[in-house]
This record gives sequence, structure tokens and C-alpha cells, in this order.
Amino acid sequence: MSVLLADRAILDSPLDLVTSQEGRMLGLRLRASSHARIRPGVYASRAGIEALRPWERYALRVHAFRRQHPSAILALESAAVLHGLPLFGEPLDIHVYDPERPSSRRYGDVAVHTSRDALDVIEVSGVLLTSLEETVIGLARVLPPAQALAVVDASLSHADPNALDLRMLRERAAAQQNRRGNARLRWLWERADGASESPSESVSRAVIEWTGFETPVLQREYFYEGFHDRVDFSFPSCRAIGEADGWQKYALADPAEAARRLAKEKRREDRLRRNGHPFARWELADAWRVEPLVRALRGAGLRPVRPRQAAFLASLSQRPREKPHFA
Repeated sequence: MSVLLADRAILDSPLDLVTSQEGRMLGLRLRASSHARIRPGVYASRAGIEALRPWERYALRVHAFRRQHPSAILALESAAVLHGLPLFGEPLDIHVYDPERPSSRRYGDVAVHTSRDALDVIEVSGVLLTSLEETVIGLARVLPPAQALAVVDASLSHADPNALDLRMLRERAAAQQNRRGNARLRWLWERADGASESPSESVSRAVIEWTGFETPVLQREYFYEGFHDRVDFSFPSCRAIGEADGWQKYALADPAEAARRLAKEKRREDRLRRNGHPFARWELADAWRVEPLVRALRGAGLRPVRPRQAAFLASLSQRPREKPHFA
């Protein structure tokens, strides 16, 4: 099931933020044991921070920055937070666009960008940021290929009424003076597909290609035994089916609902197997590690049809724009 950009967008801080001044006014003791500094003079619950996922910690940092700089124009990963574009880890920097600057500058973990191209700026929930189109193109130029593919796919989602148009993206990028990452853009434009329903599927598609397996058909539908089943990946050569699992779809926080969904999924898989479809199932972590995904595909009867692309596979572990605790 597709997750829409609006559902993924983090428009408000994931945790309550309190400034030093607010703490003094309210008589709050911002002790190190209970509160952690997000930015100079801005704090949040330490226990709350520890419970956040990496991209949520980044959203917390972005919103803390916004508390101190309400007129700043967010860009790149920082704009992605409010657009709902996928982020896989915790980015290193806060990114800001300043059209008045003659050159880009850095202030600690804040990267202030200028551009020879006048970038479109919009307002979302009172926050200024580069438009969805500009943000997608900007990230596509700088992110590693598999992550960039997930960002572009998400922006084109067939399920999203506000999805972008691939032709428009290509034309906008081609018109820019910025030439950084043009080779990566060409690779992305040839492979981007709004039928991909999750970042896990997008990353998996990249790994499937780079490990030499055949190109799968996305979201193919099967009708067996009175049921309608749609699958993530279908491999025509051997009728194999691949599923890139995101465990959130099983509602694991609700044990009864999780049991119901897991039983339904097991019946679905058994039905497809009975009708001649070998089954491969993996998680996003398996795609990042490559070999678990390869074993799953081989177990379903698939064999590589092309040589591996070692340089592209190496890019899966290259995350210079993220903090090293990526998970």
C-alpha cells in the first residue's frame, strides 16, 4: 500500500521544544538528565529523543532550527521533512536556501546554499521551503543513486493525487544552469516509476538491477480462487513473485490486528504458491546488505542474467550526507 507524501510529511516538531528563555519563564529545570539540547538554547525531552527514529530526530532538529530562524528557506533534506519525501537515516546538516547570497556558506551544521538558478519557493504550514519539484531535483543531484531513486519514485507515485510529472521534472532539471549530478539524473529519469509503492521497493529495484537479475514487473495483479492479489514484483522468466516487506503494514502495535493481517498475508502467499508462483520475501535491511536479497531471489528460482555492477553496489554503503548511526 502506498504511503502518500502528505502522510509522511512531518509538519510539526515530533517532540515539544522549549527554549532557555521559556524554561526560565515557566520555572522549568532543563537538567541534562531530563532534557537534551537540540540547538543552542533549544531543548527537548531526552527520553523522547531516544525513542525517535533517525529521520524523526532530524525532523526535530529542523523544527528546532525553525524556532530560531522563522524566515529561513529550507532546502534539500530539510525541505524533504515537510514535503514528506523519504529519508533513510539522520542527515548531517540543516539545509537553507538564500537567494540573496553571492556564495554558499556553512555555519556549524547549517549549510546555506545559493544557486545560479532562481529556485521556486513555497510556504507549507507557515514554513518557507523550496518547492517539491526543486527539492526532488536537488536531492536527485546529490544523493546516492538508490536513495535518489526512492525520492523520485515517491514524488511520482500513481496513488498520490499531488504527484509530480516525470516529463516536467526532466524539463525543469534540463533548464537549470546547475550541471552537478547530471549523469545521475539521466540514470534516474530512465528508471523512475510511480508504480513503486514504497522506498523499500525503490531501493530493492536498484539492487535487483545491480546484482544482475531480470527487470521485474511492478504491481502485477493475479486473480486466483476468487481473490484479487497484487504483488510488488513479478519476474516473468520463472513466474516468481517478490515482496519487499515493510512491517508497519502489519500493525504490530496492535497484537490482534497484527495476527489478523499476518494470517491474511500467509493465506495470500499460499494461494499464489499453489498457482505456480515461487515466492521471495525480504525487508529493506536485506536490500541494503545485498546478499540476503540475492539469496531470497535465488531461493525463488531466479538467476542473474547480467554481470553485477560493483560500483553501483558500493554506493549502497556510501552515505556521506548522513550521521554514521544509519540503520
